[in-house]
Amino acid sequence: MSADRILLTNDDGIDAVGLRALRDALADEYDVVTVAPTGDCSSVGRALSDGATVSEHELGYAVEGTPVDCVVAGLDELVPDADCVIAGCNEGANLGSYVLGRSGTVSAAVEAAFFGVPAVATSMYVPGGEDWWKRELEAGEFDHAARATRYLLDNAFDAGVFEAVDYLNVNAPIADGDRAPMRVTRPSDWYGMTAERDGNGGVTFDDPIWGRMTEADVPDPVGTDRRAVVDGEVSVSPLSVPHDVATNGALDGLAERYGDRE
Repeated sequence: MSADRILLTNDDGIDAVGLRALRDALADEYDVVTVAPTGDCSSVGRALSDGATVSEHELGYAVEGTPVDCVVAGLDELVPDADCVIAGCNEGANLGSYVLGRSGTVSAAVEAAFFGVPAVATSMYVPGGEDWWKRELEAGEFDHAARATRYLLDNAFDAGVFEAVDYLNVNAPIADGDRAPMRVTRPSDWYGMTAERDGNGGVTFDDPIWGRMTEADVPDPVGTDRRAVVDGEVSVSPLSVPHDVATNGALDGLAERYGDRE
């Protein structure tokens, strides 16, 4: 199998700089049709709407909905002959197992996998601690992410990558002029979310990892996605769906005894 027609989506919105950077990197060789949200849908996970308004856009289609809405609408109606879904490039990294389910970018790739369509979710780590999201990004800063995505799209099908996995979660460092090396990784299992009452009847949440994203302080070993981007590498995690079902003798026993209880 090879890829000719690409469905491009994201969760930052169809006019995001990162999406344009990916499209520019792919459009000279591939038929790229964009089906992306009209606005920012970050961290919505696999939220699905009852329906969504679709408008024609110079890049393809703008959808008033979530990234998963875009993939379902795209693969089942708007671009049913797409060979691959590319999601991104997200402005901000999507690193660690606990992030995968809440990321709109990664969720678009997961939805594609359920359609049987290979996918690549691409995100870019933006340094700057907890204030990273305030940074105004330019297209050239996505060069590592765009180059890596193009390389994988050009080569992964012929290499048989998608015969073994459903999607690739790619995280790249911000471009600094030098080509970043690529490392195959696993999602980090480090988790540090906290909750604290705010004194006004609410609870505030904090993910302390952003304050630890330095070479000396990141709590992850070599081989994990977070370690790779901090080390200036492009992280590629080969992932599959659906969730695995593990054999569990204890649960089997409970189920067998269930009918015996009043």
